[in-house]
Amino acid sequence: MSYLHRVADNQLAERLEAFGAVLIEGPKWCGKTTTAEQMSKSVIRMQDPDMREEYAATAASKPSLLLIGDTPRLVDEWQDAPVLWDAVRTMVDKRQLPGQFILTGSNTIDRKDIHHSGTGRISRIKMLPMSLWESGESNGMISLKELFNNKDLDIDGIKSDMSIEDLIFAACRGGWPAFVNMKTERAKLLIARNYVDTVCRDDISRVDGVQRDERITRAILRSYARNISTLAKNTSLLADVTASGEVSLVMSTFEEYVASLKRLFVIDNIEAWCPAVRSKTAIRSGLKRGFIDPSIAVAALNLSPQSLMVQLKTFGFIFEQMCARDLRAYTPDFGSHLSYYRDRYGLEADLVLHLEDGRYALIECKLGSKEIEEGASHLLELKQLIIEHNKEEKQVPLREPDLLIVVTGGSMAYTRQDGVKVIPLACLKD
Repeated sequence: MSYLHRVADNQLAERLEAFGAVLIEGPKWCGKTTTAEQMSKSVIRMQDPDMREEYAATAASKPSLLLIGDTPRLVDEWQDAPVLWDAVRTMVDKRQLPGQFILTGSNTIDRKDIHHSGTGRISRIKMLPMSLWESGESNGMISLKELFNNKDLDIDGIKSDMSIEDLIFAACRGGWPAFVNMKTERAKLLIARNYVDTVCRDDISRVDGVQRDERITRAILRSYARNISTLAKNTSLLADVTASGEVSLVMSTFEEYVASLKRLFVIDNIEAWCPAVRSKTAIRSGLKRGFIDPSIAVAALNLSPQSLMVQLKTFGFIFEQMCARDLRAYTPDFGSHLSYYRDRYGLEADLVLHLEDGRYALIECKLGSKEIEEGASHLLELKQLIIEHNKEEKQVPLREPDLLIVVTGGSMAYTRQDGVKVIPLACLKD
C-alpha cells in the first residue's frame, strides 16, 4: 500500500529546515512513525522488544550513543527514555545544523523528567488521526487557506461525494491509518474499539507508572462520550460516572484520570473564546468536552453505524467532533487553534478557528439542511455584536470575523446572500 499524504508532511519538512530536531506528538496509531519514516535516514525504535533492555541500559549510561546514525535520525517513542530529550538538545547544540533528529511520542512527559525545554532547538508538532481529506474521502475542492486569502472565492455548486451514511461510517471507523489496509467494514470498525480497550487496560497505567482501574477509565470515557460537544462540568461528569454504583470515585481521583487521558492525547477539550462583547458573567467559559477522534466516543458508547442511522441527534454531536478534528488538521501552524463561543443569551458559535496571524472564522456545525438557517443566524448575530462593540470601544476594537461558515453534512457548497458560506465537511482540505 502506498503512503497517503498527510498534512503533517509539509509541516515536518519546514520544521526540519529551521530546527535541529522536531518532536511529533499525538495519539498512538495516528501515523506519527510512518510519517517520520518518510523523511528519516536512520531509525531507532525504543520499544523494539528485542532491543528494549539494551537501549534502556545505553540510555542510562551514555544516551548519546543512541543518537549516532544518518540524519535526520528518527527516535521512535523517545519517552521510554526521557534522558534522550536532553541528549538530543545537547547534540543539536554541538552540531549546529538543522534537521538532525525526529522524535515521536504517544504521551506527554512530566517536565520534571527533563532538564531543558528545548526551546530554539526542538520544535513540536501535534499530529492527529487522519482527516477526511487525508483518508481520500473528502474531495478537497475547497481549501481553507484559499478561503481565508480570498473571501470572494466561488464555491457555489461544489458537491460532496459523501452521504450522511458515509459520514456516519467514517466517524465510527475514525481516522486511524491502519484501516487503509483492511478490506472489510467490520475490520475497519474494530480499530477504534481496540484503541479504547488498550487505553483502558494498559495505557492508562503505563503513562506515568501509576496503576489505575480499567472499570473507572471506561466509565469516564463513557461519561465524556455522553457529554461530547457540551459544556458539562466536572461535577456533572463525576456524578454520571458514579451514578450506577459500579465504581466509587472522588473528584481528585477523577481529575487525575482525566489528566492521564489528556497526556495520552485521548481527551482533547476545546476552550472558550471570551471576547469583550458581553459582560464576564454572560459568556460561558467552561471547557467543551471532546476527544482527539470521534470514533473514541462511538466506541466508548458501544454504538454502531446502524444504531446511529436512527439517532441523528446523537450523531450531530459526534459530527461536530469530526469537524473539530479536520479543522485542526487543516490549520497546523504554530498559533492556530480552535475555541468556541457561547453566552447565557443563547448566542453561540460551535467553533472559532483562529489562525496564527490573527484572522479567524466563526463556524457552526450543522448536520442537516434544516439547521443551516439557525446556524447562519447565530453567526450573523455574533458578527453584529462585534460590530456594535467596536462602535463603542474605538480604542481597542475587536477584529471582525474574516469568515462565517456553516460546515454541514449536506451535499452542496454555496455562499448565501448574507455572506455566510455553507460548506460540506467532505469538500474541505487544508
